[in-house]
Amino acid sequence: MPEDKRTHIYALIQAIINYLKINEDKSNGARLALERLAAMNLCEDQIIDTPSVGTRHEEILSKAIRGINKPALQGIANSLKRAKKHLVWREDNNNYYQHGADVGRGYRKCNLHTLLIGPDACGYLQSDFLLGVFMLGPRTFYRDHRHAAPELYLNLSDKSEWRLNAQDWQEYPAGSLIWNEAEAIHATRVNDMPFISVFIWLKNVKTPCITFPVNDWGEIETDLEKRT
Repeated sequence: MPEDKRTHIYALIQAIINYLKINEDKSNGARLALERLAAMNLCEDQIIDTPSVGTRHEEILSKAIRGINKPALQGIANSLKRAKKHLVWREDNNNYYQHGADVGRGYRKCNLHTLLIGPDACGYLQSDFLLGVFMLGPRTFYRDHRHAAPELYLNLSDKSEWRLNAQDWQEYPAGSLIWNEAEAIHATRVNDMPFISVFIWLKNVKTPCITFPVNDWGEIETDLEKRT
């Protein structure tokens, strides 16, 4: 494996871990994630050699990364810029969802992720843990859903909107940590800028996501589509 590839992937993972350590007291999920990560062998020479895979959403991905402007996130942003071309970028075509689930037009149009740690990762292989980077295109509604995996999000983009446990929408800033307990219902609404985040699943990573229908889905998606 080219040394710079291994070095850049390692640096990105370490930048994420460092941010979680600094903000550990702000989220129980960050503490639990760090406990799992501390038990892994994350030495640089353990990174696997996986052929990189680009994406048809390259322009949107680059825009999302350029939009990470919070000073405390610059370590992650700079590492992600350098590592981007070495990663394996995938779209979710219902692979994570229960068979037949309707994830919505916007999500199908532009979603993207890369796994840095996990069973099919381009960094470290782990059978029951995921750590990666997740992106949604502008004006996308990520419908209400739940899963058995406890999940932590580290928002890299500013002003993303979240609906947790089918309650009111709330806006979260860049750098915020969102902790979803196992089976907690959550949804995300993206406005004019693409959304990018770090995500972590602590266990139960092979169980499917299940959509949780809410009667305003059509209204939200129509409103977002009118803005294009």
